[in-house]
Formats: sequence, structure tokens, C-alpha cells
Amino acid sequence: MSAEPIPVLALDPAVRSPAADVWRRFAADPWAMSGLAFLALMLLAALAAPLLVKDVLHQSAFRQRVMDRVTVGGREVDVVSDLGIPIGPTPEFPLGADLVGRDVLSRIIYGARISLAISGFGTLLALLLGLAAGLLAGFYRGVWDTVISRFVDAMMAIPVLLLAIALASVLRQGNLLMMVLILALVNWTYLARIVRAEVLSLRERDFVEAARALGANDAAILAKHLLPNLVGPVIVFATLSMAGNILLESALSFLGVGIQPPTPSWGNMIQEGLPLYNVAWWITLFPGIAIILTVLSLNLVGDGVKHALDPRARSAA
Repeated sequence: MSAEPIPVLALDPAVRSPAADVWRRFAADPWAMSGLAFLALMLLAALAAPLLVKDVLHQSAFRQRVMDRVTVGGREVDVVSDLGIPIGPTPEFPLGADLVGRDVLSRIIYGARISLAISGFGTLLALLLGLAAGLLAGFYRGVWDTVISRFVDAMMAIPVLLLAIALASVLRQGNLLMMVLILALVNWTYLARIVRAEVLSLRERDFVEAARALGANDAAILAKHLLPNLVGPVIVFATLSMAGNILLESALSFLGVGIQPPTPSWGNMIQEGLPLYNVAWWITLFPGIAIILTVLSLNLVGDGVKHALDPRARSAA
């Protein structure tokens, strides 16, 4: 008697994991992918800034070349003229020089490290604060909800820029950790309100009641049942909040209460070039373009993630 072969069940290739399905819809959006590609290039340039500036551009982001001369079109010219006007875009200075002869492109690359690091860590800290506050307020309600919600309302009543300026004036100016803390303190309230509203809805769902019936404690319900359902709103908030943080950090640096020279920041670069914007336009224009492109890319990625996580898009796919 011969043994019959055991049938092997083949996996249906059309069945995809939820994460793969989200990525497929995101990758189908050319604008979102363009934004993601630009952000990836910007991040790589920021991480490799010391090697890129030294070995590729053969420049320095900090060396002042006020007294130097360079050859342009077969003749030697001053990097900074006797009238204090720096040299414009040339082969040696692709985006021109600033008021003290520093390479603008090198400083933009180093400024990307500052802007991306501060906005990224500021957004991460805001996520932690907002998630904790929103979960407590939405899940436990009662006194927790009243205290946290009224505090959030009071914080949101203050204009963000004025609050950030006040905090930056009181705290140590120019310190990266302080800037991260400032960005987190002015942004966590928005996520807290979003998370509270989501948790108030989720806590009444059947799967939460089933978890309680099986003996799960509050910590297990929060970690295993509520947090996974908050991933979508949190990711969308993170991308859009990071774009806002870049603008806010640049504004604070421009106003003189953020990153202090000689540390390059896109905001303080624009401020330094503002007195000669009509004759040395490149000092303010190119850092401004870097801010616009980075913020635009983050918004495109955020919109792409929001669409990819949309249940209506999932059902239509």
C-alpha cells in the first residue's frame, strides 16, 4: 500500500501583507516618490557632509577667504571685493561666496545636517509627548482627560512662533538640544489632540472589549491593541510636522534666537545675506530654495502616506 502524497497548499501571490499593500499604493504616486528621492539625497549629503565638502568640493564651510583671489575667465579676482561684495557663482564657488568668503554650497550642505537633525529629533520628541498625553486623556478620560485637554487648549491658544521665540529667549540660544526641546514643546499638542480623538473611538470597539474579557490589563490594551491602530495618523503627522519644524527652526535662526553663527543654518544664512540681497542675491536665494524643496518634499511624502493608508484607497486597489 503506497502512501499518498500530502498536498501542498501554495500561497496565493495576489495576497499581500498590509505593509506591502501600503508601499505599493505609495510607490504608485510619482510625486510622493519624487519627494522621497529628494529627501534621501538630502539625507545622504547631510550625513556625508565632511567628506563631500572636503573631497568633492575641495572647500570648507567655515574658512573665511576674504583676502583670497581666484582665477575666473583667465583673470584673478578677489573672493570679496574692496566694496565688500562677494564673488558670485563660479567653477570654484558653484553657488557663490558669502560676505566673508565662505563657500555657500558647502554651508548649505552643512546646514542640511542642522535642519534635518533638529527637525527630526524635535518631531520624535513631540511624538513621544503627544502620544503619551493623547493615550492618557483618551483611554482613562475623567480627570486625566480634563487636565490634559485644558492644558492642550491653553498651549494651542498661544501663536506657535511667539511661543517658540519666548522659549528660545529664555533657554540657551544656539544649543542644538535646546532647539530640539523647543520644537517638541510647541508641536506635541497637535498630536495629543489627534491621538485623544482616535483613542476615544477605538476604546469602544469590540476588539478592546474582547481583550478586557480575556483579562488583558490596561498596559497590554494600550500597547497591543491601540498603538498599532495609531500608526497611520502618527506617520502622517510626523512627516507634516517635520516640514513645519524646518520652517520654524529657520525662522528662529533668521530672527537670531536659533542656531548662532558660525554654525551654518539655512535660516541664519538668509539673515546674513539679507543686507546685500540686491547685489549678492545668491547668499539668500539658494538657502531659501533648499528650505522650499525640503519642505515641499516632506509635504509630498506626507500626502502620499496619507493616501496609501486611506481605507478607501485600499478598497479601490
